[in-house]
Amino acid sequence: MITKLDRNKVRQKRHARIRNKISGTASRPRLSVFRSNANITAQLIDDVKGVTLASASSIDLKLENGSNVAAAIAVGTEIANRAKKANITAVVFDRGGYLYHGRVKALADAARAAGLEF
Repeated sequence: MITKLDRNKVRQKRHARIRNKISGTASRPRLSVFRSNANITAQLIDDVKGVTLASASSIDLKLENGSNVAAAIAVGTEIANRAKKANITAVVFDRGGYLYHGRVKALADAARAAGLEF
């Protein structure tokens, strides 16, 4: 039986494998997603300089419930809007080791619908 701690360690190992293959630059930053039980967060990261260019989370948006698909859609739309303000149109998507399903997929689809290319 896999415990919750083991599941997170497995996810972190999966994320490390993904991070070996993808990296963000100033012209095409990495859209990193973090999903917790209570909230969801997205960041645009320039890995060359090691800086966060923009971020959005269900905490920032003061959503009533930050752990559902509706919250993920709101965060995806907001991160795309903040990317436009920073003159960013294309990103590399980093699902953070999570399955591309549910909240992660909803965030990605909302960001695409709002104008981000990936």
